[in-house]
Amino acid sequence: MAGRRDSNPFDEEEVNPFADAGPGRGQSNYGGGAFYMPNTGTVPSANSRLSPLPHEPADYDRGATVDIPLDSAQDFKKKEKELQAKEAELKKREQELKRREDAIARAGIVIEEKNWPPIFPIIHHDIANEIPIHLQKLQYVAFTSLLGLVGCLLWNVAAVTVAWIKGEGPTIWFLAIIYLISGVPGAYVLWYKPLYRAMRTDSALNFGWFFLSYVFHIGFCVFATVAPPIIFRGKSLTGILPAIDLLSGNVLVGIFYFVGFAFFCIESLISIWVIQQVYNYFRGSGKAAEMRKEAARSTMMAAL
Repeated sequence: MAGRRDSNPFDEEEVNPFADAGPGRGQSNYGGGAFYMPNTGTVPSANSRLSPLPHEPADYDRGATVDIPLDSAQDFKKKEKELQAKEAELKKREQELKRREDAIARAGIVIEEKNWPPIFPIIHHDIANEIPIHLQKLQYVAFTSLLGLVGCLLWNVAAVTVAWIKGEGPTIWFLAIIYLISGVPGAYVLWYKPLYRAMRTDSALNFGWFFLSYVFHIGFCVFATVAPPIIFRGKSLTGILPAIDLLSGNVLVGIFYFVGFAFFCIESLISIWVIQQVYNYFRGSGKAAEMRKEAARSTMMAAL
């Protein structure tokens, strides 16, 4: 309608920002900046201004120097020389250690590390790695013989202790303790260790000492199996004779002694088998066997 005026909340006079044509078209009255209108295809004018980006820190300006702490070339060379010196020292020590090990090996000295029993190592024992494969079974049986002797003497102490409690007196108990504390280390040193070394190195001298000592071991086991009342006090060993004597007076003590008699009997049989097998291996055949027998014979004659 003529004379009707459209209301404008911002301005009494309606302003068309796109009324002008030509180069100024598309300019806004708000700050004079040009902006692009998608529907009109207007390109921003050259005098359009955008808000500048915040200025970057001075450390990142082009051409700025960044100070990073680095060792100088002289420090690098110094460290390199130190590392080379340490490496040379380690090589020198390694060569010296190898030279000593070779000298020990040539001299026949074997460094034995204690590894048995695993809980509290007191001896060196490694049949699987040190004894030839064809002799390992025999060595294991010999080791069983050593453990069997330990078991026999321990049971002997237990049985004699029961007999002492039942009125047999303390003398036989002290004798049983002496058998234990002297027999176990004595067996290891006198015959088991020489046999172990003989099997490992094929030494005739060690074989000779083994045979000489093992004969006494077998003699003791046979004597303990019977336990006659001579040399040793009869009831200090759990043989067949004291077992029969004690069975009539006290059944419990007699049973302990009979079990001890069975242990000594088994130990005697195992020991006899071991010495037979070792002798058969040592006898062998050929010149080397003759040399071993001659050396063992000389050793036994010298010992006698």
